[in-house]
Amino acid sequence: MRRVVVVGASAAGLTAAETLRREGYHGHLTLIGEEPHLPYDRPPLSKQILAGSRPPSASALRGPDDYARLDLDLRPGRRAIALDADRRRVQLDDGTSLDYDGLIIATGVTPRRLPNGHDLDGVHVLRTLDDALRLRQHLLRRPRLAVIGGGFTGAEVAATARTLGLDATLVCQGPSPLAERLGQDIGQLVAELHTDHGVRLRTGARVSSLVGSQGRVSGVRLTDGSRVEADAVVVAIGSTPATGWLHGSGLDIGDGVLCDAYCQAGPGVYAAGDVARWYHQDLGTTLRLEHRTNAAEQAIAAARNLLGAGEPYTPLPYFWSDQYDARIQAYGIRTADAETEVVDGDPAKRSFVALHRTGGRVTGALGWNSPRPLRSHLATLTRPAARAG
Repeated sequence: MRRVVVVGASAAGLTAAETLRREGYHGHLTLIGEEPHLPYDRPPLSKQILAGSRPPSASALRGPDDYARLDLDLRPGRRAIALDADRRRVQLDDGTSLDYDGLIIATGVTPRRLPNGHDLDGVHVLRTLDDALRLRQHLLRRPRLAVIGGGFTGAEVAATARTLGLDATLVCQGPSPLAERLGQDIGQLVAELHTDHGVRLRTGARVSSLVGSQGRVSGVRLTDGSRVEADAVVVAIGSTPATGWLHGSGLDIGDGVLCDAYCQAGPGVYAAGDVARWYHQDLGTTLRLEHRTNAAEQAIAAARNLLGAGEPYTPLPYFWSDQYDARIQAYGIRTADAETEVVDGDPAKRSFVALHRTGGRVTGALGWNSPRPLRSHLATLTRPAARAG
């Protein structure tokens, strides 16, 4: 290969580029990023960057000298708009096109929007550094904040807002924040954590529309007819894979770029990070993980396999979340019918380890302010034998 193009100057995209160089690829290497910024870390956006406890520059993944050593054709502020997989060509929004021998797609995801009222002034999403800085400037005016969505981003934004002393309401469809991901018992502990810190919770709630006056948001109307008053709203209702530019490319696109066990989506094309849905051989199913750890690990696997390593990507999923003084860490998979058992510590003291069991097997482990005890229980996780296909 003489020309490799990486689309997406994300943690996954940068890791892929670094892996290619480290594994001995010396050809032309282009890294395309839609944002004007150099690659940065996203987890601090909802926490330290939003709170102002860390400057934006601290989120940078690498310094200028690191990029010089990589010998990259770095193109920030450029967006890929089309792919011709047969001709192996990427079209950019400035009218230029790039031919490639190998392509790695790491374009991530796009936040979902609400159908009614999303364009009102004072309505925010949180995906990019610029999103975080805009939201922080608004929070400095000390508005009444409504956060819509009980996932990780919504829960972390609500926690940061309360840490800043703001009036905050968290609206979620489920019985508690993070219940869908962590289970109802752990979700209830998350709910108690937030209410203990003064967040108003509206659980089991569905949003009808955002309402406003003179073009500015003034509240959230729920389907039961009630209203949450708000001068600022954060919409954190999930994301969709950023695959619009791939329509008509010939690649298989579903909930993400569909890949085989080696992260390959087509001849010479691989995908990594939030945008990739790949076949996990050990689990016997396809997965798409929106976790920071997976972004880096999958980028390494995709880059190595582009160079011919031929190694299936079979990670043990891992994620973490920081809210107030709580660090929640989880390994493995929690199925919808899993039974959860606390095996170490005490939930009442907010320091414990819980195991998720499905069909008699331990498939997941969660630690709440218990990093060391959690590690000691990881050996109990069982993984199904590798399956063909």
